[in-house]
Amino acid sequence: MDTADLTQTDDAGAGYAATYFTATMAAGPRCAPLQFDLDVDVCVVGAGLAGLTAAREIARRGRSVAVLEGGRIAGGASGRNIGLVMPGFAQDPRRIVARAGLERARVLWRLSEAGVDYIRDTIAEAGLADAALSGGGFLSVSKIDDAQTVERTAHFLRTTFGVDCEAWPTERVRAHLKSSHYFQAIHFRDAFHIHPLNYALGLARLAEEAGVRIFENTPALAMDPVGVRKRIQTPHARVRAGAVVLAGGVHLGGLMPALSQTLVPATRYVVATAPLGAQVADAIDFAGGIGDGVFADSHYRLAGDRLIWSGGLTVREANARRVGRRLRRDIGRIFPQLGKVEIESAWAGTFGYAVHRMPQVGEMVPGVWIASGFGQHGLNTTAMAGNILARAIVEGSRTWLAFEPFELIWAGGSAGRLVARLQNLLLGGQERMAARLSRRRERVKSRYDMEDAQRAQRLWAQIATEPSTGEPLPAGVGAASAPAAAEAGAPPMQPGGTAA
Repeated sequence: MDTADLTQTDDAGAGYAATYFTATMAAGPRCAPLQFDLDVDVCVVGAGLAGLTAAREIARRGRSVAVLEGGRIAGGASGRNIGLVMPGFAQDPRRIVARAGLERARVLWRLSEAGVDYIRDTIAEAGLADAALSGGGFLSVSKIDDAQTVERTAHFLRTTFGVDCEAWPTERVRAHLKSSHYFQAIHFRDAFHIHPLNYALGLARLAEEAGVRIFENTPALAMDPVGVRKRIQTPHARVRAGAVVLAGGVHLGGLMPALSQTLVPATRYVVATAPLGAQVADAIDFAGGIGDGVFADSHYRLAGDRLIWSGGLTVREANARRVGRRLRRDIGRIFPQLGKVEIESAWAGTFGYAVHRMPQVGEMVPGVWIASGFGQHGLNTTAMAGNILARAIVEGSRTWLAFEPFELIWAGGSAGRLVARLQNLLLGGQERMAARLSRRRERVKSRYDMEDAQRAQRLWAQIATEPSTGEPLPAGVGAASAPAAAEAGAPPMQPGGTAA
């Protein structure tokens, strides 16, 4: 599709937010609302990536499945993120070890890697070219000059979980990301990025081919979870199922308040620039995804010569275009060489995250399963959760018990939102302050280095013009300082102590 104009004009995009991804979306299923009562083995609520994965894998194991979606397939956060796929979780892996224990933490990490493999393999095996899988890995960049911490973290990931990653020094980072704001980084080689909406649409087609029935614009209004057969009420019909998978996250609303209240709703904002042409190489020479912080962070990647940039986390949804102007300033601050970039589209995506910053995967009550809390993790966890629940429901697998240490915790309601906002402000402010101090130290060091070089140059000039007396050179001056003198512009010394 020609992406020169990001305005959605055809009916395929009806019901979707205007984003770069809907402007470049492939043809996908257009599913009618449910208008008749239905009995199935499993009912999945939510046609995001986790729900679609679970539905497909359950159907492939021979069970009848219906998916209820209140809007369009992947119309929420699943189709609005920038498509990063990498192993791991949002929570610091050291904290996962502290809470779950080393062996269980290793199990969890392997499950997260299986999610990465599932997305890669599904795209390859099903020929989902429109998903636009692009390698290059993921670069987790530090705005704080702390090489020792970055090295220790990379070493911990390699030795504890076997992660294929390496620490990059500042010089290597800046060769690829040409910004004085960046210092060291960890490169995750196995990561990649995709067109998330096209992947979801392809996954929906694969689910239908496996026998899944998807009903769009069919919100689940109420559920009776008691008994062998669960009952889900929709606007025009009722579904009866032996098992229910709740994969709607914060959008479940009153369907299961006990679940919704365990998530902190948050919104991230994304902008897509106009084509930047050849000048993009003056700023970014890296094909993978990039993240530049934990709290005051941006995540971004290239799509051709466009830049897709995500940031601006809020706990209440704000005007996307207004936040988009702030993101444009962020781009200009990090990469001033790009000038004032033109923003062609700006949008928001609302997701939920748990207090413990881990996904919610498991059985709430007999026959009612959850796949939720995927915000800030990357798309691997959606595939991971869908597969775990499919095996649990059909085969009786107990893999989901690995998530038991991360139980459902009340997120605090309105007070929880306030706490989350204050936490983001505080920790984000601390990170920004540390980043500013790192840049200031670097500037001061550069100034001192320049002054040292100028002093050395003056000294060598003085030595070169003074007549030789046969006396030894001053302490600290001689062959040992010849390299520094050469950098300062003085003639290099030969082994005999004379100028070349």
